Amino acid sequence: MEMNKHLVKAGNVVIGDGRIVVQTMCNTHTDDIEGTVAQTLRLSAAGAELVRITVPGLADVPHIAEIRRRVREAGCDVPLVADIHFSAETAIACAPVVEKVRINPGNFHKDHEKAREKFAEFLEVCKKYGTAVRIGLNHGSLGAFITEKYGNTPRAMAEAAMEWIRMAVEHDFYNVVVSLKASNTVVMVEAYRLLQRAMEEYGHVFPLHVGVTEAGNGDSGRIKSCVGIASVLSAGIGDTVRVSLTEDPEAELPVARYLSDMYSRNGKVFRSKTPPVVFQTNPPKNLPAPVDCGNISSRELRMLEAACEWGPKLLRREVDDITFPEDMDPAEAEYLRNEILQAARRRFYKPEYIACPGCGRTMYNLQAAFEEVKAKTAHLKDVVIAVMGCVVNGPGEMADADWGYVGEGNHKVSIYKGRTPLLRHIPEEEAADRLVALIESDRSARRSR
Repeated sequence: MEMNKHLVKAGNVVIGDGRIVVQTMCNTHTDDIEGTVAQTLRLSAAGAELVRITVPGLADVPHIAEIRRRVREAGCDVPLVADIHFSAETAIACAPVVEKVRINPGNFHKDHEKAREKFAEFLEVCKKYGTAVRIGLNHGSLGAFITEKYGNTPRAMAEAAMEWIRMAVEHDFYNVVVSLKASNTVVMVEAYRLLQRAMEEYGHVFPLHVGVTEAGNGDSGRIKSCVGIASVLSAGIGDTVRVSLTEDPEAELPVARYLSDMYSRNGKVFRSKTPPVVFQTNPPKNLPAPVDCGNISSRELRMLEAACEWGPKLLRREVDDITFPEDMDPAEAEYLRNEILQAARRRFYKPEYIACPGCGRTMYNLQAAFEEVKAKTAHLKDVVIAVMGCVVNGPGEMADADWGYVGEGNHKVSIYKGRTPLLRHIPEEEAADRLVALIESDRSARRSR
C-alpha cells in the first residue's frame, strides 16, 4: 500500500516535518481578554510555538477572536488553538477565527451517528478556512460506543482515533494532528505505538501530539512527562509535545524544549529566545543529540537526562532497575531511582498523583489545592489520587485514580472514589481533610474484612 505522510499547517507552523514542535496552554479564563493576551505573549516569547486556549462555550467565541486580534496587533504571530469539549457548535464557530481547533469528536453527541454528522460538518468549515484540527482522545474520556467494544484500553484509544482519521480522509481533509494522552505512562506509550502501526497499515500517517496528561508538578511531573514522552519520541513517533504541569504554563516550556531538542529529526534550528541549537541529521543511536539547556539548572538537566535514558528502557521491559555512576551522590541517586521507577509504574514508593494543569475552565486555586492534598496524603502508599480542575472532563480523565478531588467552582469540591462521587459541595477548606478521612476509613474497613 502506498504510504502518505501528511504535514499539518497551523498558521506559520508546520507539524510533521521532523522537528518536534513545542506547545502549551493558557490557564487564564477566556473572558479575561487582557490576561489571556498577556499570557499568550509571554508564552510565545518563552518559546511556545503553539498556544492553546480553552473555549468553554459559544459565548466565549468572540473572546478568543478578540484575543487573537490583539495578539496579532502586538506583532505576535504564534498560532492559537481553541480547546473544545463536547460542543460541536462551539468548535464550528471557532474554526474561522483560530489556526487550529482541538476536539474529541466522540463527545460531540451521545448518539454516535449524530457525532459523526457533526464531525463531518466541522471538517467542511475547517477545510473552507484552512484551519488545522487536533483529534484529541484521552484515556478515560472515550465514549461508550468504543469502550463497549474494546474496554477502556490502549487499543480502544487507537481504534477510536482511527475511526475519525478514516472519516477525515473520506472527506478529503488532511490537516489533522492526533493525540492519545493518558496519565498512566504504560497506557500512553502503548496507545501511541498501536496508533502509529494502525496509521501505517491504513496508508495515511498523520502527525502525533505527544504528552502525559495530568502529570502533576515539581520533579515528579517533569520526570513522569519525560519517561512517557521520551519513550514515544525515541521510537521515532511524535511530532509535537506539551508537558502538562500543575504550575504556571511558562514552567512547562524548558522541559518541552529539552525534549524537542533531544528528539527532533530534521537538522533544523529551533527558533527561540535562547541560543540556537543545530541538530544532527540522523545522529548515531548511541549518542544524544545536542540539547538547549537554557532555563534548566544542572540538577534538573541530570534529572531529565536520567528520565529520558531509563524511562524508555523500563517501559520496554529491557531493564528492571536503574544504576547510576558510583561518584553520584547516593541520596540523589536513590531519589531519582525511586521517581523514575514510579513514573514507569514499576515500583511505587509514595502516592501516585494525577493533577491537571488547569485552564480557563478551572474555578479554584488548583495549584494550592494540589499542594495541600499532597502534603496531607504523603504518608499514604499504593494509592492513586487525582486533583482535577473542573467537573467538565475531570471525572472522566482521572481514569486511573482510586480517589478524586474535583473542583466544582464557588469554593466547593466533589470527592470521588473511582468514578463514583461520595461527597459533593464540600467547602474547599475542609476538602483535603475529608479526602484523607475517607481514604483511611476505606483502608480500615478493607483490613477488617
